[in-house]
Amino acid sequence: MARPDKLPKILTEEETDRLLSQPNQRYFGPHRDYLYMRLMLKAGLRASEATALRPEHIDLMSGKLMVREGKGAKDRTLWIGEEILEELQGWMDRRQEKAPKADYLLPTSKGTQVATSHLRRSVKRYARDANIEEVGRVSPHTLRHTFATRLYRSAGKIRLVQKALGHSDLSTTMIYTHVVDEELEGAMKGL
Repeated sequence: MARPDKLPKILTEEETDRLLSQPNQRYFGPHRDYLYMRLMLKAGLRASEATALRPEHIDLMSGKLMVREGKGAKDRTLWIGEEILEELQGWMDRRQEKAPKADYLLPTSKGTQVATSHLRRSVKRYARDANIEEVGRVSPHTLRHTFATRLYRSAGKIRLVQKALGHSDLSTTMIYTHVVDEELEGAMKGL
């Protein structure tokens, strides 16, 4: 298999921590943006999938998250961990208070769906504020790449990554094996 010209850019753990520390969660909008970034990092959601989430798509007890009509109009089931579930449970009270008629899990303060363009601008601004090098490379899709790479490193099974990302073709997912191969090369050359 030929190596792709451009490997996906991913965030280090340290860059991720700095990025997530930027939104001032005392305020509704930045708190919502923080939760968007956490969900994309923990579930590999596309920006459009994250903004389309509704409260009924997440079971706050089991952690089951349903992506409805993702890319290609496909549904998929994902799971998120306890830490983010607790954060989302806390968010539900704030959401109810600020936007009681909202249909979306993470709405604007007026209760409408957040535009993916807003999400892209916010992620880029938080990355700039976090002094992440190559800030131009940081986008909501970078968070998805970071998720996929971490899942592959952890599980070592490319089919799990394919299923989590909702890729119909395995060759699309294979890019993440190259990221890990590149790390292996660097580590072995350093011996």
